[in-house]
Amino acid sequence: MPAFDLSMRELERYRPEVREPPDFDGFWRETLKESAQRDVLASVHPAESGLRLTRTWDVTFRGFAGDPVRAWYSRPAGVGEPLPAVVEYAGYGRGRGLPHERLTWVNAGYAHLLMDNRGQGDQYGNGGATPDPHAFAPGGPGPAARGLLDPRAYHYRRLITDAARAVAAVRALPGVDASQVAAVGNSQGGGLALAVAGLVPDLSAVLVTAPFLCDIRRALDLTDASPYGEISAYLSVHRGTQEAAYRTLAYMEGVSFARRAAAPAHFGVGLRDTVCPPSGAYAAFNRYGELTGADPRKEIHAYPYNGHEGGDAVHVRRQLDWLGELLEPGTVSSQPG
Repeated sequence: MPAFDLSMRELERYRPEVREPPDFDGFWRETLKESAQRDVLASVHPAESGLRLTRTWDVTFRGFAGDPVRAWYSRPAGVGEPLPAVVEYAGYGRGRGLPHERLTWVNAGYAHLLMDNRGQGDQYGNGGATPDPHAFAPGGPGPAARGLLDPRAYHYRRLITDAARAVAAVRALPGVDASQVAAVGNSQGGGLALAVAGLVPDLSAVLVTAPFLCDIRRALDLTDASPYGEISAYLSVHRGTQEAAYRTLAYMEGVSFARRAAAPAHFGVGLRDTVCPPSGAYAAFNRYGELTGADPRKEIHAYPYNGHEGGDAVHVRRQLDWLGELLEPGTVSSQPG
């Protein structure tokens, strides 16, 4: 697929106006306050992973409305001191999978929390373990369209809340330096990490690749690929509901969250990405931090001949180097603890 979005020069200058609801901040303040009234950790149990150099726990924390959300918490075996933590969010249709699947951040010396996606996990990977008990509003069948016509009933209100609560959960776990927490994600996970950066004011860093839910209206005009295509398909059947849908999506807009973020930020994008068009990533990057007055450190890496995979392992190495300069990961023991 050849490049289809704006030119590189246009992307570097792209700062679209987003239609923010006047109660955007109040909406999220109320949502998070409601969920924060409960203790965040519900249970923590050791999990057998078959790995000798990594220790893993099966964590359940309380997310949106106190609902139980599952996660894997892993850290290097044999490291006793509190470690900086990476909270990772999975892509669309994925669940947390199996505990031995995602080891990059643990092997780099971080405590690692991988959050399950409520009501997802059936399209890719190795499944999830978190149902969504509130998925009753009109919309669907995919999560991107569940509750689309009402921001309070929309799937991503719940999932974004879970993502913010995951930061509180990792800070409450043993062996974590609560002052050093980074949010990481690709695609849907990137959109969640970006939302967390805008909602959690004392986050240490955010690493975002190919983020979903950024410059949403333009993305809906550019691509029919899922997940945006699921929204378009819903609107093609439910004609005349687009304004209600746009209103809901405005509360989930990644550019709006990016404007409110203050943590150092690392972005990655493939310029031939037809799943999450690159203009969305640049819209969020170019307006990142503009409402905080913090002038946060930020950088973006573009891969001109890549699509949704972006820079793949090359980009992950850049992430490791960048985050290692900001935080102080532990030294992994060569012996199991």
